[in-house]
Amino acid sequence: MRKAVVLLSGGLDSATVLALAAEQGYETYSVSFDYGQRHRAELEASRRLADAMGVREHKVLKLGLTEIGGSALTDEDIPVPDFGEHPKETLKDVPRDNLSSIPVTYVPARNTVFLSLALGWAEVLGARDIFIGANVVDYSNYPDCRPEYLKAFEDMANLATRAGVEGDHFRIRAPLLNLTKAEIISEGVRLGVDYGMTISCYQADDQGAACGVCDSCSFRRKGFLEAAVPDPTPYRTAV
Repeated sequence: MRKAVVLLSGGLDSATVLALAAEQGYETYSVSFDYGQRHRAELEASRRLADAMGVREHKVLKLGLTEIGGSALTDEDIPVPDFGEHPKETLKDVPRDNLSSIPVTYVPARNTVFLSLALGWAEVLGARDIFIGANVVDYSNYPDCRPEYLKAFEDMANLATRAGVEGDHFRIRAPLLNLTKAEIISEGVRLGVDYGMTISCYQADDQGAACGVCDSCSFRRKGFLEAAVPDPTPYRTAV
């Protein structure tokens, strides 16, 4: 059976990607990152998802990204904005080569660090496929979710590893890249993903209740509405 490493944040997108990898016949190995994020409830969600979805092995790797800072997700003195506080163009209809409105929830180099560690584990496991829930349709204008970035990382992976030099080939899989949040949810429902186990909120409390006002919550609520699927998320604010 082919092996795959899946980046599993505990959120809606990564849970769907995990289910897709399993459907495609991969033996799945999931990795989550404790990087000092304020929404730490997602780590427990990732553990629950890995157990429920038949992952062969799940790791939670501890990183010190708070020592670098520079993001509302790692710095307590940078507030997570409400959806209404974002410039409208940040959230939709932005040409993907226009990255002038990168929000404060962007964590510097996060996906590069995450993918690098996933790549190292994949090489140890003998896996050649790495799955990530990156998306360019309903996303917050993060530069490390773009297809150009993922292709560049894949090229680097095959230059900088023993497996790549010896003629093997790593692939960065981003099956949700061009799907809307509603399409992702519909696909997850088809696959039997229990979205009640996932946490997307940037400032979920310790019990996993979502704020309902950050842009991640807003995309999630909009996705369930457009997919005509009941939203199982416990929100702290009225929907």
